[in-house]
Parts: sequence; C-alpha cells; structure tokens
Amino acid sequence: MKTKLVAEIGINHNGDLNIAKQLIDVAKLGGCQYVKFQKRTVEDVYTKEELDKYRESPWGTTNREQKNGLEFTKEDYDEIDRYCKEKGIQWFASPWDVKSVDFLAQYDMPFIKVASAMLTNEPMLKAIKNTDIPVIIATGMSSEFEVDRAAKFFGSQMAYILSCTSTYPTKPEDMNMNRIKTLRNRYADKVGFSNHSSGISFILMSYVLGAEMIEYHITLDRSMYGSDQSASIEPTGVLKIKDYIETYEKSWGDGKIECLENEKPIRDKLRSA
Repeated sequence: MKTKLVAEIGINHNGDLNIAKQLIDVAKLGGCQYVKFQKRTVEDVYTKEELDKYRESPWGTTNREQKNGLEFTKEDYDEIDRYCKEKGIQWFASPWDVKSVDFLAQYDMPFIKVASAMLTNEPMLKAIKNTDIPVIIATGMSSEFEVDRAAKFFGSQMAYILSCTSTYPTKPEDMNMNRIKTLRNRYADKVGFSNHSSGISFILMSYVLGAEMIEYHITLDRSMYGSDQSASIEPTGVLKIKDYIETYEKSWGDGKIECLENEKPIRDKLRSA
C-alpha cells in the first residue's frame, strides 16, 4: 500500500494495556503500518488548580486521577514496543511536554509527531528537533504563518505535514478538504491527512486528493469512556478503509485512452464496424 496508514490509539486505550493490544491487532488487520499514542507528564502539562478540579471518571473524582489513569508507565511502553515488534507494526507518539519527548526518544520510533496543540510551543519544537527523529506536523487550529514557520524550523527533518481540523468529531462544513491540495502545492509528497470525523468518507476522500499519509483515531467501541471515542473508527470501519484503499490503488491505471485486452472480446461482439 503506497499511502501510509496510521491508526491513532491516542488515549482510547483508557490506561488498559489489554485494550491497547486489541487496538494494535485491529490496526494490523486494517493494513495500518503504524499505531500512534499520546504521552504526557501530567504534572508538567496541567496546573495544580486544573488537576485538583472535580471530575468524575473511572479512576476517581478529580482531573488528576483521570489524567493519571490514562497514562501508561515505562513498563507498559516497553510491552507496547515488544508487542508491536511481534505483530510487525511500528508505533510512535505525540508528546505533550519536553520530558515526554526525552522519554519517547529512548525507543526506536519511525516518527515523532507534533500535535496541533504543540505547533507554537517553542521549547517542545526545539526538544523534538534535537532528537533527529523524523517529524510529522499536524496543522489543526493553526494559521498559515504558524504552519509555514514550523515546517521551515524542521526543514528536511519534516517527513509529513497533515491537514486536519481540531474539532471532535469534525462537521463536514469544517473539514476543508481542499487544504490538502493547498499543502501539496507547498510541500509536494510530504502531505497527509489527520481525520477527526466519526465516518470513513473523508478518509477515503483524502486518499483521492493525494494524501501520502492518513491518520485516523480507532476504538473498539464508540460508546466507551473517553473524549476521543466519538471521533474514532470502529474495527468494521478500519477493515473497510483497508479494502477501499486497496481497491482504489488497483484502479488508477496508466491514464491512456485505448482499448484494453479485456475489452477486445466485448468490442468484437458488440461493434458492427
């Protein structure tokens, strides 16, 4: 498959390693070359006031308990790394703080992703640049100036730049799929698409528009706990995406106007002259 598919597990694992493994299996079956997670040092990303706020969740009654409940430990990531190697799929993550950049850099990852929320965070960008790991940039909620500045900062280290809209789930009128063409005019074959719609139609549309990498959130069930579940694709949809894109890739042809070999018997039968 020419187009690279990234299944974003993100925090849809709900801090459960078994769920993460099930999602890795789904991604592999769906023809994805990569799975992606999110990594946070909770005390660095959020203020004490924010963490102390009341919030009911499966882990307790504060934001702190909820945020910590969603984070994997070093031992968990070691097991994710081992499991992905066993299954023949690669993993990477988007860090949300400098300590998380350093944490991820210890693994042999194909990419490190700059999340849309981090696109203007200079300490984060510098820390990511210093890893020398190929970078994926997300463009959600960003201006043209901010996107161009980040792309210029990373230079040849930027592997892909993904068009996306940072609403969950994204309404059709906010998708702005033509932004893929705008980015392609600037960055040629480094352009991709990050989906936040709950359906597969825009994922397929991005392929037709020439996205070289397509990232989309996956879940075992949209009714599960979590803020990203409603903008995620369930296993049946993941398999459909694989089937559709494989069929599309077979269908491009060479563009020549000619009678195909398979058409000749029909031509002989139907044409009178």
